Amino acid sequence: MKLIKAYIRYRKLEEVYNGLNDAGFCCMTFAECEGTGQYSDHEKEHISYKYPFADAYRVIKLEILVAEEHVNPVVEIIRKNGRTGYRGDGMIVISPVDEVYKVRTDEKGILAV
Repeated sequence: MKLIKAYIRYRKLEEVYNGLNDAGFCCMTFAECEGTGQYSDHEKEHISYKYPFADAYRVIKLEILVAEEHVNPVVEIIRKNGRTGYRGDGMIVISPVDEVYKVRTDEKGILAV
């Protein structure tokens, strides 16, 4: 199993979510975050009012746990639907997952997902 974390533009969440959901990937977590990086947007639409000293901007962190064979399709959906063509479109991080347990049923491994 792999944990995919994607940091995407706030305004691209709906497109990314719909792309994943339409492909059968229903279970994910997303959170609104703020961060800094090599970001440049001609409209400055994401610049933070909360952390203006850091040139922070709003991003969505999306997390999805998938079987290894689903990594490439999920990454492609995120890339396709999250891209604007401008710097600051985000990044995708893939990490191995050693074990997963479902709290309610005690299922483990891929059955817990």
